[in-house]
Amino acid sequence: MAIIITEECINCGACEPECPNNAIYEGGIEWAMAEGTTLSGSYTLEDGETVDVQEKQKPVSNEYYFIVPDKCTECVGFHEEPQCAAVCPVDCCVPDPDRKESKEILADRQHRLHLK
Repeated sequence: MAIIITEECINCGACEPECPNNAIYEGGIEWAMAEGTTLSGSYTLEDGETVDVQEKQKPVSNEYYFIVPDKCTECVGFHEEPQCAAVCPVDCCVPDPDRKESKEILADRQHRLHLK
């Protein structure tokens, strides 16, 4: 499952530089699939919507840091554990109970985001 940042977030920013997929953004910041990935052209999001990878998307949260679920791989392919959760001083980076994803799905996403 993807990781989410709960409303307990204190906006310290410790998690953002740790994400190998550039999936973490400060509240209110627009994001794009291309940022921190090797993607080009278009990309189909998990909800079926196809977007230009350079196109800015609306923030997931305006109040605190957020994780773009379509870019989160729980650090599969990079680290043994999610790095955002490992560095969070208030333990607000937690598995999203609404997005149960296997290691295989997360690994496939990692390969799609970082073509070699």
